Amino acid sequence: MSKDPSHELRQPAEILYAEELDALIQAEKHPVPEGWRMSPRSVLTYLCGGKCGTRDITPKYVGHQRLVEIAISTLVTDRALLLIGEPGTAKSWLSEHLAAAINGDSTLVVQGTAGTTEEQIRYTWNYAMLIARGPSNESLIKSPIYRAMESGRIARFEEITRCASEVQDALISLLSEKRMSVPELATEIPARRGFSVIATANTRDRGVNDMSAALKRRFNLVVLPAPEDLDTEVAIVTRRVSELATNLRLRAEMPGEDAIQKVVTIFRELRAGQTLDGKNKVKTPSGVLSTAEAISLLANSMALAGNFGDGSVGDGDLASGLQGAVIKDDEKDTVVWKDYLANVMKKRGAAWRGLHAACAEQAGE
Repeated sequence: MSKDPSHELRQPAEILYAEELDALIQAEKHPVPEGWRMSPRSVLTYLCGGKCGTRDITPKYVGHQRLVEIAISTLVTDRALLLIGEPGTAKSWLSEHLAAAINGDSTLVVQGTAGTTEEQIRYTWNYAMLIARGPSNESLIKSPIYRAMESGRIARFEEITRCASEVQDALISLLSEKRMSVPELATEIPARRGFSVIATANTRDRGVNDMSAALKRRFNLVVLPAPEDLDTEVAIVTRRVSELATNLRLRAEMPGEDAIQKVVTIFRELRAGQTLDGKNKVKTPSGVLSTAEAISLLANSMALAGNFGDGSVGDGDLASGLQGAVIKDDEKDTVVWKDYLANVMKKRGAAWRGLHAACAEQAGE
């Protein structure tokens, strides 16, 4: 039975943006590195937006173009790439689109967790076949990194610092020698040209394990900053909410620019510990309140409005999401949120009155 990609909850970037990728490949005029589908210049156009003939290429990453150029250039060399930043700075998003543009396959992913083992980085076995036939290629279960090495593609390692340090260090020999040793089969798998690893690491999450100096030396580090200003973050959130709403087929209107700006303003002020004008200090919650969380909050508000409202996102829909986003550690965060409502939002006048009233009601004020 054939699979219809339109029924997938989340399609990989190479499917969602297949037309743009194909257009860039067909129009290619620059040298293409071995193992790549397009030149570094075309990868940059795909990521940061631009023109391909008469076609507009939508920007996938809004931020410092020079950082994207450094990331792409790293992948042309034999160095692996490490994207570092606070949660919500588009590390995974950039990683996925880099792999999609370069290889046409962003699905070779190891998800780092406290339970990730070395076998998930290298290989493991089908133990029923192993017992019946002994070690063989048929009983070998290859990790995404193994498959990337033998096919000359890019593997992604998400949240590498969530793994134990000894598990992280399984990468050292792979990145140094560019070979995967399989002693049970008395063989080694050399990496083909085009192979690399893009890893991501958060700087704020709990449960983070420091990377060893030896492993860090195998990576080129690119630090992705949070959006510089309110307008940039509003633009990012608006575009991503629109894409998410289309993908999830949410039966609601897009929130207005005013609603999105209010949500982003609240997040930025609580993150920074002060109002945007710098005149007042505010208490900070235990959560990060990232750009990604703002996108999720607005999409959830659309789902509420579409299924339990009139299809138009109102103050009550936003208030429900805001309380859940801010209050993570109940006792401390409740105090922070109520303080913000009373000392900041309440004093902002008529434009904020409806949202303040809805938030205060949710908070039991």
